[in-house]
Amino acid sequence: MMSLNETPRADRLHVAIFGKRNTGKSSLINALTGQNISLVSDRPGTTTDPVFKAMELHPIGPVVFIDTAGFDDDDGELGLLRVEKTSEIISQTDVAVMLFEDVDFSKEKRWVQKLEAAGIPVIPVIGKADEIYGESSLAKAIKEEMEIDPIFVSALRREGMDEIKEAIEKAVPEDFKRKRILGDLVKHGELVMLVMPQDIQAPKGRLILPQVQTIRELLDNKCTTVCTTADGFIRSLKALGRAPGLIITDSQCFKEVFEHKPRESRLTSFSVLFAAYKGDIHVFAEGAAAIDNLTARSKVLIAEACTHAPLEEDIGREKIPRMLRNRFGENLQIDMTAGAKFPSDLSKYDLIIHCGACMFNRRHLLSRISEAQAAGVAITNYGITMAKLNGILDKIQMPE
Repeated sequence: MMSLNETPRADRLHVAIFGKRNTGKSSLINALTGQNISLVSDRPGTTTDPVFKAMELHPIGPVVFIDTAGFDDDDGELGLLRVEKTSEIISQTDVAVMLFEDVDFSKEKRWVQKLEAAGIPVIPVIGKADEIYGESSLAKAIKEEMEIDPIFVSALRREGMDEIKEAIEKAVPEDFKRKRILGDLVKHGELVMLVMPQDIQAPKGRLILPQVQTIRELLDNKCTTVCTTADGFIRSLKALGRAPGLIITDSQCFKEVFEHKPRESRLTSFSVLFAAYKGDIHVFAEGAAAIDNLTARSKVLIAEACTHAPLEEDIGREKIPRMLRNRFGENLQIDMTAGAKFPSDLSKYDLIIHCGACMFNRRHLLSRISEAQAAGVAITNYGITMAKLNGILDKIQMPE
């Protein structure tokens, strides 16, 4: 069970190590973390699936290092799959470290261009300095191409690690960790009520991640926080001496909570909060308008960040599809995707409805928003969709 003080992986700075096979990516990860987390071998292609390692990196704070497979792997179908897995990591990367090995770095250059096109800062590194230290032709070529001096490192001798950490600190995007979950919605010391159904998707005895993180932030704001389940909402209201300033509910209970809340209490949901925290609340709010234009012949994509076995009354697989089909007809086509997989062709959809993305880092969700915009497809999220379908979107609170 996650501690209230533990930083979830999705909220950590994601630093990915890219390069060709056998350039020392895994050795570099091990040297940076001080742990043998990645398998090291002289045999090319040892790393297949990306390896994630969460740690504290002074003075940046909580980070995740990602060890990727070599992007020059052309050994058949398996090699192409490894390269595809590496390519998928771009959407999660906040800062990239690119390992160079020889003067012919045309492949590295193409990947640097892909990363920079996605707005990701790239740190050029010449690895295995214990073998090639003093060879200036590669460093000179990199400097001419990228207009930045590469960092020489030796994972074997643990040299250059401080320089890489310093470069990572300087490369941290300005908006990283800029946002708070509650934004400007809560006042210091305010009375806040959380309506938290006992989600059958969560393991017994545990809260789901958005609830834990929201409680943590409310405590930081010295708020008086009252937690209740949906069936105890009215009873809990009566037990209070005054109306809550803010009520945060599970989106599935939007209608019931709205109908019974005190007039003076402001209302939002965990999913709406995470729409702003992880994505772009304005894009999601505008995207909800596309719901009015749906017809029985429309096609909708519902996307979830996590993967779990579908259970009864699942919000993404059951409730939202049922509400949409009740309004637009049973022939409305709804596709479902979960986890890292996301369709390469989004143009065939009229609307994308995304979950709160509590398991994604912000970069990952923003990349999906960008893909939807590039395809000309409206995108919104679960909470905003539930409010829209219940006719209360203009009556709920959204953080800036």
